[in-house]
Amino acid sequence: MENVLILQGGHNEEHKVSINTAKQIANALKKLKINFKILNVDPNTFEKDILKFSNKYICFNALHGTFGEDGKIQKILKKNKFRFTHSDQISSSNCFDKLKSKKIINKFRILTPSFEVVKCSNINFKLLQQMKKKFSKFVLKPVSSGSSFGLKIIKTNNDLANFSKELIKFKKKFNLNERFMIERFIEGKELTVSVFKKKSKPQALEVTEIVSLNKTYDYQAKYSKGFSKHYIPARIDRKNYQKCLNLSLKIHKIFKCKTLSRIDYIFNKKLNKIYFLEINSQPGMTKLSLLPEQANYQKIKFENIILKLINSAK
Repeated sequence: MENVLILQGGHNEEHKVSINTAKQIANALKKLKINFKILNVDPNTFEKDILKFSNKYICFNALHGTFGEDGKIQKILKKNKFRFTHSDQISSSNCFDKLKSKKIINKFRILTPSFEVVKCSNINFKLLQQMKKKFSKFVLKPVSSGSSFGLKIIKTNNDLANFSKELIKFKKKFNLNERFMIERFIEGKELTVSVFKKKSKPQALEVTEIVSLNKTYDYQAKYSKGFSKHYIPARIDRKNYQKCLNLSLKIHKIFKCKTLSRIDYIFNKKLNKIYFLEINSQPGMTKLSLLPEQANYQKIKFENIILKLINSAK
C-alpha cells in the first residue's frame, strides 16, 4: 500500500470540522497499518506545498467547505498528477454550488423548493419583505458554503424584524459579491441518505431523520453532542423510505459522485412529497457524522469506508 497524505484544515468556517475528520482518518489508517503524513492546507500556498511531496502519495481529502469541496483543490491535484479521494473537479463544483445543484436537479424534474438568488450587497429589509410576501416562509443561505453557515429561517414577521436588526452584523461575515439563495421554506421532516460504493456498485444505505434540538439544524446542532437526535431508520412509511433510497442513488449518479455522497431532503407528510435540498460530495467523518453512522448501522466498519476511498483514488 502506498503512502497517504491527509489534507486537513483550510481557511474557512469548516476548519475545525476538517481537523476532526482528519483525526478520525488518521486513527483508521493506524488501525489499517497504512503509512501517512498530514498536510495543513493553506489555499494561498497549496500548489507550492503539495509539490514538496512525491505524487506517489494518495491524497486523502479531509477538507470541508470552500477550496476543499468546490473543485479548486481537485483541479490542482489533477494538474500535478496526484491521485485523490472523493469526487473529481466537476462533480465537486456541481455539488458544492447550490445554484448549480438546483439547475441540474430541475433538468431531471426532481422536486426541490423554488428559490431566488441575490448578492449579499443587495440583501436589505425591503428585499426580505418582498421574499416574505412571495414565499410566506423562506430560508436564506449562502450559495457556496457548508455546515449551515449563514443559514437563516424566516417564518414570521417577528423573525423578519429580528433578522433585520442584525443584518449589518450578519453581512459583515461575507463578501459583498457573495451569492445567497432565498428558498421557499417547506415544513416537514429533515431526512438524509448516504450513498456508498459497496463492492463494485454504489448503494443507498439508510434514511436518517434528523431532529434538531436547536431552532434550526445549525452548526452547533451538527457538530456538538446532544444538540440533535438521529433516527435510523427514519420514522416515515416504507414506500417513502424506499423512494428516498432510490432517489438518492439516482442523484448520486446524476452528479457522477465517486465512492460516496450524502443527500438531504425535506419530507412533507401533508402533501406526501419529498423535496431535494442539497448534495454533499464530501460528507463529514467525525464521530457525530451521518454517513459513518448509517454505515455502522449496516455493520460497515469505519476503516472499510476509509480503505474504499483510498482504493478508489484516481
